[in-house]
Amino acid sequence: MLLFVLGVLVIAAGLALSIALHEVGHLVPAKLFGVRVTQYMIGFGPTVLSRTRGETEYGLKAIPLGGYIRMIGMYPPHRGEPEGTIREDSTGLLQQVTELSEDAKAYDSSQYGPEDAGRTFVALSVPRKLVVMLGGPSMNLLISLLLMVVLVCGIGLPAVTPTVQSVSECVVPADAPADVSCEGRPPAPALAAGIEPGDTLEVIDGHQIEEWADVTEAVRASGGESVEIVLERDGEILTVQATPILDERPVLDEDGAAVRDPNGELVTEEVGFLGVAGTPDLVPQSPAVVPEMAWDAFVRTGQIVLTLPVRLWEVGEAAFGTAERDPEGPIGVVGVSRLAGEVAAADEPGFALREKAGTMISMLASLNMALFVFNLVPLLPLDGGHVAGALLEGARRRIARLRGRGDPGPVDTSRMLPVTYAVAAAFLVMTVLLLYADIVAPISLFP
Repeated sequence: MLLFVLGVLVIAAGLALSIALHEVGHLVPAKLFGVRVTQYMIGFGPTVLSRTRGETEYGLKAIPLGGYIRMIGMYPPHRGEPEGTIREDSTGLLQQVTELSEDAKAYDSSQYGPEDAGRTFVALSVPRKLVVMLGGPSMNLLISLLLMVVLVCGIGLPAVTPTVQSVSECVVPADAPADVSCEGRPPAPALAAGIEPGDTLEVIDGHQIEEWADVTEAVRASGGESVEIVLERDGEILTVQATPILDERPVLDEDGAAVRDPNGELVTEEVGFLGVAGTPDLVPQSPAVVPEMAWDAFVRTGQIVLTLPVRLWEVGEAAFGTAERDPEGPIGVVGVSRLAGEVAAADEPGFALREKAGTMISMLASLNMALFVFNLVPLLPLDGGHVAGALLEGARRRIARLRGRGDPGPVDTSRMLPVTYAVAAAFLVMTVLLLYADIVAPISLFP
């Protein structure tokens, strides 16, 4: 139970830090560009702790979900309002959800005067608006990438190492069941050569062995030939002779997986067979694999966001019906916390501290990628909504210049309040649904 709670606390702290840094991504460029930032808060609801530094109040809210910075003049004045009227708003989705009333905005705006007109968000150029609003999601992307580097280079990725885990007793067909008898079958070449579990293969027929793919390539190319194998056993270097037997074995793809035909049958070829299995382990990799990993994570997350209504419907079927919960589907804060607790408390074979740390890092990297992608959705009150408004403003001004017309002014994104209300309501429904589903139909790593 203590380990379970520790896992929950670790993921909660990591998520809170990610949210805090997301808002730092908005805060720093806003201040650099001279925008007056009145609040930097983590959470929403009543303020629990705060301290004012300069013109900005920094603090913690009662409900530690989300965060925001409050900038003056995020919206231009309404038509008919006095020039220099300042309308205030914040960057946090949850904060905006709880402060959508015009009365609340009007009260806050009444605290500022025309002298602050040059320090508003709306007064920024389009490129600077984009920098401020993309600063938050970009911070989450950066966090995700850094965590992936730690995972890949420090913890390692699952791979098969050249250390022998097991040695076959005999040569059996590639599609034979695991419990097939060795009676009447030839002994495996590795067994005949004296190779033992725990040996690390160093050289096969003059080919240096760095990874398991090197073993497969060298052995398959040596069918029917006597080859010299250099191995390490208990710190001692030994040399043995083995003759890989020519046998029908599965054709392997680029990832080392067996190839099957359209009917599901193994595709085989006659190659060398030694009869050893490598040891699965976490193997540090080059940071060069991170871009591909990040792209795959981005694409998977984007697919989830694009199909979110369908996936939420499936979550509802699992929560209120008998359907199975999709382990690759959306998950709420409760579900993430539960998974983190399971990881920390797991007592599964081969799932030691290193594997647990890698899983937790992978979860936080995925969460930050999700925050990055989700905040790019071009709808208010998400950051992407303000980005879309800035891009529209830039397009309008360019078209006006080409037509020889005057500056049309900034885009009033507050006109999209009906859409904002709908998005906010949908978000609240999604949050409640995922909360309920995570309780009654939770996703588990160890079913």
